[in-house]
Amino acid sequence: MRAANVSGMAFEFVQGIHLHRTDENIDEIDALAERLGGRVGIEGVVQDLNRRARRSIFAIGRAVHRAYRWDRSDCRSKRWWPQGVTTTADASDTGDFEGRRLLIATWYSKNIDEVNKGSRITILDLDTLKYRHVLLVVPTLGEDGEMKLAPLKVHAGGIVWAGPYLHIAATSKGFMTCRVDDILRVPDERGVLDRLQLGAAEDKVASFGYRYVLPVRFSYKALSAEGLERMRYSFMSLDRSTQPPELVVGEYGRGKQTTRLARYPLDPESMHLVVGDDGYSRPLMLEDGGVIQMQGIAVTGGKYYATASNGPVFPGNVYVGKPGGFRKHRWATPIGCEDLSYVRGADELWSVTEHPNRRWVYSMRRSWFDRRS
Repeated sequence: MRAANVSGMAFEFVQGIHLHRTDENIDEIDALAERLGGRVGIEGVVQDLNRRARRSIFAIGRAVHRAYRWDRSDCRSKRWWPQGVTTTADASDTGDFEGRRLLIATWYSKNIDEVNKGSRITILDLDTLKYRHVLLVVPTLGEDGEMKLAPLKVHAGGIVWAGPYLHIAATSKGFMTCRVDDILRVPDERGVLDRLQLGAAEDKVASFGYRYVLPVRFSYKALSAEGLERMRYSFMSLDRSTQPPELVVGEYGRGKQTTRLARYPLDPESMHLVVGDDGYSRPLMLEDGGVIQMQGIAVTGGKYYATASNGPVFPGNVYVGKPGGFRKHRWATPIGCEDLSYVRGADELWSVTEHPNRRWVYSMRRSWFDRRS
């Protein structure tokens, strides 16, 4: 099947695996914004960063270039687990956001005190090392106009900042999309301080104690042809070395599970997935050529870089090459490596680690692997 032309280009799609974009939650987000006094966007957050990361020399990994630790409470937290990573190098051609080099990480919540807080993002300024958490929420409106808020309960194993959008991996569900301009600030007079409540009542909003929230705008639902296993969107990254840019997605797998990789073209103007004649987004490539326990993937210039964890005790591995032909670089990352993101200007690969008291944000020089591949 061929897609309708996008910027003068046509595409040959792989059949069987596809995604369907849902309607946008514009009314729900507008209602929440009105209640909270309007959108502040990512600009509002970066002017109000309230935590600080620190340089660390304890991130053991053969390829580690530099590493930072979250503050003490985030390093120790048993509720929140870091997963995905993206940067301003994904978001724009300039590689920055209004002169700032920003990194965004995702975290998912485990059940503590019989409460699951869903998932959140963290916006980190790589120059000042200041950061702040933003809770991801799903607003809904009842027939009577009553507003409800729910946590976004996804594993958030990967994230891509593409233009104004954040695409957040949701495993078998596909992925969720937020718009960074939709970030809302919960003012004191409208907020509920209880850290175990989320919801909206009258003119108040309970947000688990978070100052900023980001509502989900729409989702890309994972679908598959009859008899074909639905793809698991475990992690993702953006390949800006192609024209148009491509969203690269992959599966975490163990044992007999598949470890497929797929590539979806993006419309360079809207930064939505290219849509075929039938209304679905299909991949340009689908291969079961990944590696066991693959946690993240980054691609540039046709070469793939994949992280694979060795659990909570040993440093992780990085695999370099192409699907079906990877070379293993043993113990290249710190313990508990996760998602990957490539920063073009610095020629670096960025990642995060997940285990309590062994949590780092770190970079690796791509040239370190290329000299050994």
